[in-house]
Amino acid sequence: MFEERENAFEAKYAHDQELRFKLIAKRNKQLALWAAEILGMQADAVENYVHDVIKSDFEETGDDDVMRKVAGDLAETDISEVDVREKMDALLVEVMKAAE
Repeated sequence: MFEERENAFEAKYAHDQELRFKLIAKRNKQLALWAAEILGMQADAVENYVHDVIKSDFEETGDDDVMRKVAGDLAETDISEVDVREKMDALLVEVMKAAE
């Protein structure tokens, strides 16, 4: 009985982690699309940029790597790091609601 319960908790944890990974990837894609629009990128460049932003999330644990990437790319605009962080937070809420 205890082993079944432990296996159920492990399975739920693994499922929750996979779901979180997918939601963060969707958030990062939406963030990249937002930044690409601000930067005035053409369609062919947008796809590569989205890939670069998603890939940047694997540099370290947490959101700081993505934030640094996007904020750095937007440094020449009037978009601040605070704006990028707020957009990241808002987009995460959006993708979480869409997943419900």
